[in-house]
Amino acid sequence: MKRREALGAVAAAALTAAFKWTTAEAAKAAEFAREAVKAPYAPTFFTPHEWETVRVLADIVIPKDERSGSATDAGVPEFMDFMMGDRPDGQIPMRGGLAWLDNECFERFGKTFVDSSPENRTAVLNDIAWPKKAKAEHSQGVAFFNMFRDMTASGFWSSKMGIRAGLDWVSGAGAAQTWRSI
Repeated sequence: MKRREALGAVAAAALTAAFKWTTAEAAKAAEFAREAVKAPYAPTFFTPHEWETVRVLADIVIPKDERSGSATDAGVPEFMDFMMGDRPDGQIPMRGGLAWLDNECFERFGKTFVDSSPENRTAVLNDIAWPKKAKAEHSQGVAFFNMFRDMTASGFWSSKMGIRAGLDWVSGAGAAQTWRSI
């Protein structure tokens, strides 16, 4: 199973548990994400620097591939901005995590996450993306990245682009691939 499929499989459950969404709230967030890609968006929660970081990080989590566009193409940053404005309990972990990411990059490379090279970004993310392998001193980064990855997956797979990619995968070669792997 590829990373994209795994993220799709866990996204709804993880985010629902983390934010305790009702069905109506999840539907409202999905509709907001769909509408967000139609017009230029001005974030209401994220600062300009945070916004740029969210866009870069979301596209690392779900990059553009042969099946669909990236997380940013699907409106995931807009989805996150909406959810952060609507869910105050997630604001401190999000802002703290983005600050942790910048601080970690600055300590290692003398640059923010966005200004770091793709190789340096990958090095930091590899240290926090695998909770069982992560060092104790990276625990805050691990917690942040788990939340961010779950939100990215939820935003993507509830978007029109994500739904279409999932349906294409299920109805196309992916269905045969799934049955062979079971």
